[in-house]
Amino acid sequence: MIRFAAILALGLLAACSAPQAAPDNGAQAQAVPALLPVVIRTAKGAHRFDVEVADTPQAQEKGLMFRKELGPNSGMLFPMDPPRTASFWMKDTLIPLDMIFIRTDGTIAFLQANTEPYSRVPVSAGVPVAAVLELAGGRAAALGIKEGDQVAWGGCAVSGDKVTTERNFCPSASR
Repeated sequence: MIRFAAILALGLLAACSAPQAAPDNGAQAQAVPALLPVVIRTAKGAHRFDVEVADTPQAQEKGLMFRKELGPNSGMLFPMDPPRTASFWMKDTLIPLDMIFIRTDGTIAFLQANTEPYSRVPVSAGVPVAAVLELAGGRAAALGIKEGDQVAWGGCAVSGDKVTTERNFCPSASR
């Protein structure tokens, strides 16, 4: 009887410590977001950013929340289709951001610089916009980006590059 109990205990111990099957990382791997080129034309010249696109309600709700850093030429674009009056806040956003509200003609309607992390105060242009672009806080000032500057993205922004996307914003207004 003691021998049976010892064998049973060893069997249970072996079952509990057996290596688990490796997870299927293909199904769980996080997709690397496709980046979209955005160009802002200012009095100081053109500035290119390669940004993520928040193109679903869930992605727009999350935005850049919980990010600890954002590269100088990175950001996130929030398309508004159809154009609408957009309002953003900084709840659960750890870093300051520049919020750039873009009219349907491609001009910047409103720029809120260095928004305060964690703030629940809404930021809005107060007019319908085609998109909102978020950049690292202070980047707009460093590059001389101002209200009235021209924005384009996709193949329209970088006509010399081969950009494969259905997301092209080719405003008719020009500088």
